[in-house]
Amino acid sequence: MRNEDICRIAQALKEIPEHSLELKEYPGPNRESGRLARTLSVSADGKGRVSVYQVYPGIRLSLLCFLSEQAAFRHPASPAVLEVGHCRAGRVGWNMKNGTSVYLGSGDLSCHSAVCCADSVMTYPMKYYEGISVSMNLETLADRLPGVLSDTVIDIRKLREAYCEPQKSVFISTCPETEGIFLPLYDLPEALRLPYFQLKIQELLLFLGRYVPDQKAVTKYHSEQTELIRQIHDQLTKDLSRRFTIEELSRQYLINTSSLKEVFKAVYGLPIASYMKEYRIREAMRLLRETDESISSVAALVGYETQGKFTKAFRDVAQVLPSEYRKQCRQASR
Repeated sequence: MRNEDICRIAQALKEIPEHSLELKEYPGPNRESGRLARTLSVSADGKGRVSVYQVYPGIRLSLLCFLSEQAAFRHPASPAVLEVGHCRAGRVGWNMKNGTSVYLGSGDLSCHSAVCCADSVMTYPMKYYEGISVSMNLETLADRLPGVLSDTVIDIRKLREAYCEPQKSVFISTCPETEGIFLPLYDLPEALRLPYFQLKIQELLLFLGRYVPDQKAVTKYHSEQTELIRQIHDQLTKDLSRRFTIEELSRQYLINTSSLKEVFKAVYGLPIASYMKEYRIREAMRLLRETDESISSVAALVGYETQGKFTKAFRDVAQVLPSEYRKQCRQASR
């Protein structure tokens, strides 16, 4: 369980009220504005922050941070605009225009034209997300490549064919090269952001120019399948005192057991049993922080028959005993 990710994101968003989103735009080095207000609208059911930087003419980089289950993004459906997304923490998924759904985990990369996601709802199955989105207008780049790339040969036409064909989406599983491009960009002081963004955008273009897309890197699922899995998830988490077998859920939702297990793991990042164990412990951690319920009561509320089984599961996931966790939280709040 990436509790440290949740804590970091919660700390970053602590000044933002619930059910609101902070949207900031930073102009480019020549005070060029990306005219964000006229090209993008964002809404979220939790809270979040979107910080948008105009890095070069035609290139925009956005830092995304959410404690939310979903956010709606709307922008022009331009076939010449390449959208690149990187997931740092949590999971992110969305329904493509071709009726498929794709989910990315930590370190994964997505590449597609703005047509594919022009009016889409991005879902965050773990209820938190941190990532980067890069928008590049390939028509603008065809006139002049940025920085040192002006002296190189990057075929913009081939980039468009590889990543921006209609109904096409490319997904790149986490690898050292892409992590080397994106990870340094997340925790920079404000004064260093733009120059680092400029350097790494050039590195990203070089990488994409020589990368051979592998369509098998990430499996795509029908949107109806992923919607069904979300319904199953809601049932599993609505009443933690109840436990369901795979066979019961399969019969109830008319989905075979292998597909149920496969798609659930694709959406939520873990097998059902592992996910539910972590979910129960996350809820137990919240109850230990926010209530005075006894440990035995907390165990029962999150679906454990005995305090002993609960304590073992809690220690497996949180690496600390429930009593010690509550003590640490209360000491930290003083």
